[in-house]
Amino acid sequence: MAEPTKKIKLLRKTSKTFLWISLILMVFSTIGLYFYVRNLLQNEVEEELRSTEARIESSISGNNPIYQLAPMVEVETVSNLGSEHLKDTLIFDPSQNEIEEFRELITFSKINDQNYRITVRALIVESEDILIAVVISYLIVILFVFIFLFYLNKSRTEKLWNPFFKNLEQMKLFSLTSETPISLMDSDILEFSELNTEITMLTDKVRADYKNLKQFTEDVSHELQTPLAIIQAKVDTIINGEALNDLQFEQLSSIQYDIQRLKQLNKKLGLISKIENDQFTNISPCNLNHILKDRIENLSELYPSEILFESNEDVVLLMDAHLAEVLCDNLLSNAIKYSLPNTPIVIILEKDSLSVRNKGIRAILKPDQLFQRFYKESDEVKSTGLGLAIVKKICDLYGFQPSYRYSNNEHHFTISLPKQ
Repeated sequence: MAEPTKKIKLLRKTSKTFLWISLILMVFSTIGLYFYVRNLLQNEVEEELRSTEARIESSISGNNPIYQLAPMVEVETVSNLGSEHLKDTLIFDPSQNEIEEFRELITFSKINDQNYRITVRALIVESEDILIAVVISYLIVILFVFIFLFYLNKSRTEKLWNPFFKNLEQMKLFSLTSETPISLMDSDILEFSELNTEITMLTDKVRADYKNLKQFTEDVSHELQTPLAIIQAKVDTIINGEALNDLQFEQLSSIQYDIQRLKQLNKKLGLISKIENDQFTNISPCNLNHILKDRIENLSELYPSEILFESNEDVVLLMDAHLAEVLCDNLLSNAIKYSLPNTPIVIILEKDSLSVRNKGIRAILKPDQLFQRFYKESDEVKSTGLGLAIVKKICDLYGFQPSYRYSNNEHHFTISLPKQ
């Protein structure tokens, strides 16, 4: 099973996207600016070198004294003309008393029937300093612009999405049982306004459907009780009467059992419906130790073997007291129904779990369906198939975690409880 994708808040997601895009643009723009300014400065240095070289040639052509300024300008007479060279080189600079990097232009010219090699140089250090200064200045400016835009974008985004977040909180607080209609914050954004309209219509319809279904369930459950009770009474009257043969008595007993089963089924389905509709709102501290002891005492008559209860400390949970009793009753009843004869049932209550163990011949074939409605492993034991489904509904309601395992010829039903 694939792991669920980690969720991230909307504003954080948009801010993260803005940060990454800005960072990438900053890096690439800085690199582009660096090479652009570097090329610009390099062309400027070369242009200066050629300008200096042209002035020297003009001076020599005018029979002026040859200008020398080592290592910046060097003019020598040569026997043959060579090719022009433009390169970077390292030369000792007496004025700085250290080796410096220069941009060097070497040209050859024939002036007044004499061959000259003219070498002009320019310090590259100054260009590098200018380049670094420009890049740093750019980074500082763009950093301030980025910070300004980031917080401006964040505040603007928060303002734009504020109606959405407010309405999301209202939807989280929405209750089917509440008579108060959902109150949504209006927005001048068309999409949010349309969303509000759809949410209002949907919640109104859901609340109306819920009320109709709730009323229908309650009516059906209530109305079934009366005819079932009447049928039960008439069957009891006939059974207690005279002139019944064995076949009639057997058939009436079967009808009586089916009536009882229908009553239990109706009662349990009604209970599941009430749990699903959040009708159990009377939350109070429930001592599971006391409840389990009472339920064990009540059920001991139905189970001739021993029911062992182990607990080192009191476990108190915040839940509806009736549902706490139903939870314990259903776990114990399930163990009693499916336990092997003359074997003990062990109940262990700890701070973070409730475990019920009973002996069994084999493991349950479909444990993944164990807590589903009407699931029965076999028809050997008469049951409605709703006991463990009710246990699961109660666990879901309060955040408990039911589980089942089979080991050492024992069925283990465990309810993981929240930490106290």
